[in-house]
Amino acid sequence: MRLELLAALDAPRRSAGLLTVTEVLALADTGNVIYDPFSVLISRHLKLGEGNVLYPCVTLTCAPTAELRLGNRNVLHTGTLLAAETGAILVGDGNQFGEGGFTAKANRPGACIRIGDGGRYLGGASVFGECSLGSGTQLLGAITVDSCKLAAGAPFSDADPDARAAVLKGSGTARGLVLEVGQVILGNGVFRAEDVKPQAFYHPKVKS
Repeated sequence: MRLELLAALDAPRRSAGLLTVTEVLALADTGNVIYDPFSVLISRHLKLGEGNVLYPCVTLTCAPTAELRLGNRNVLHTGTLLAAETGAILVGDGNQFGEGGFTAKANRPGACIRIGDGGRYLGGASVFGECSLGSGTQLLGAITVDSCKLAAGAPFSDADPDARAAVLKGSGTARGLVLEVGQVILGNGVFRAEDVKPQAFYHPKVKS
């Protein structure tokens, strides 16, 4: 009965180019943690590192002609979707995707999404187009990010907010924006370049 159940579960996965339940479980051999292999969908074209944590209902899909790479020690909370359909999604190490969901889709001509190390992408953020999210960057909230570039910098915990990586927070649509180190936009509906502020505006520097 158990083998029949696995066969029934695995057949549609194989036809969709996804790992079987047994193959998902085998990812633990490289230190990856899969809390619920029955609800996690993973493309067999994914290049996966070590020590990643995948919560239930995570989806990682990749077309044979695209590229999806996930480095080491990333945490993917429930509701995370990475879909490399026409272009590449390249993720470094030590990032947090969710809580509250996260979507990245390379699903149109010229799309390429690059995400560095140690970033936080929370609260339902979605990324499309040709995006570069440098190490330490943050997307905080239900923001649609289309073809933006956020500069790498210090992590959010750094004592100097103006040394931190770029941040978008709030809700709405950010399109074609370039943010430098220490910059942030708090958006409500539309994110505009003229609304850029130094992060010290919201988080005053700690006096020594």
